[in-house]
Amino acid sequence: MKLIIQIIRVFVGVLFIFSGLIKANDPMGLSYKMQEFFEIWGMHFLNDYTLVMSILMIGFEIIAGVALLVGWQIRLFSWLLFLLIVFFTFLTGYAVLSGKIKECGCFGDCIKLTADQSFYKDLVLLALSSILLWKKEMIKPIFKESNSRMVLIGTVVFSFGIQFYVLAYLPIVDCLPYKKGVSIPENMKIPVGAIPDSTVINFVYLKGGTEVEFDAEHFPEDFNDSLYQFVKRYDKVIREGNTKPPIKDFVIISPTGTDTTESILNDPQEMFILFAKTLDDNGKSWLNDFKKLIELKGNKMPIIAVTSDAENLSTVFENQQIQIPLMKGDLVAIKTAARTNPTLYKIKGGVILEKYGKKQFSKALD
Repeated sequence: MKLIIQIIRVFVGVLFIFSGLIKANDPMGLSYKMQEFFEIWGMHFLNDYTLVMSILMIGFEIIAGVALLVGWQIRLFSWLLFLLIVFFTFLTGYAVLSGKIKECGCFGDCIKLTADQSFYKDLVLLALSSILLWKKEMIKPIFKESNSRMVLIGTVVFSFGIQFYVLAYLPIVDCLPYKKGVSIPENMKIPVGAIPDSTVINFVYLKGGTEVEFDAEHFPEDFNDSLYQFVKRYDKVIREGNTKPPIKDFVIISPTGTDTTESILNDPQEMFILFAKTLDDNGKSWLNDFKKLIELKGNKMPIIAVTSDAENLSTVFENQQIQIPLMKGDLVAIKTAARTNPTLYKIKGGVILEKYGKKQFSKALD
């Protein structure tokens, strides 16, 4: 039995460390996944805190895995690990039963698991962590108390340090569809032989204060402009295809509302694109480097900004006397493209030549 417990101990500990390290490479990704859950649950007020929650959860995964391996404070950490996996099992179980979450982000974007796969994994871990909790007295420390404490202190510093690093300098291993060397136009195409989604056009009208929805083949018999007030139309997926393009919803809209995506991505000259969400200009070092970039290279190559919050970024640029084209983009696409806020891209013909995190803009000056 002791041998079995030690095998389980090593397996669970290594798996938690591995899972934590993969997510530590991109804590912003886990933050966005948390927001996805909170949006579904109507808990929008928590969206502003998901990054802090993500950093803490990732750090705890790594720390707990190391604590289990070295056998430090095992009574405490056997309970904490058990409660954590119960929480994970609840999340993945909800994703499977509700069908609203396709991927749970258990191993980040580097190793994508479906909701079903994540749930089965968590069930196995739940069983194994239950055994460890039951037989925790068999788990003995492998180091002296002082040495174990030093190992845990080093783990704490490393697990949080690596996260703060990637939040400023971009993920160490880029597992996102916007990798260096990738052609954005090519990644926006559905792969050859793939079956696209089957959709129908749905209409939403307001009738007597109540929204009524129907497709083009099922208009109400009493339909007329006096009874029905148009609200919107959209494409409703009635059957999902088997493959989606790696890059979705990537659009660049000019201030006048013109879709300039194709013309920008097909431009044969090198250019810089600044991707940003909501920003402020208080003591931001990237702004100084960005202004230097415009001064040095603005006359030689195009430099534009793409944001989901044009009003905010326009104010920042006005305060900083930055004069470059300000385009609008889809928030979800910008979240994926810009893991630091902001992120600078150097592209040519739609191919990503370089990516710079918010602490790396000075490298673009070379």
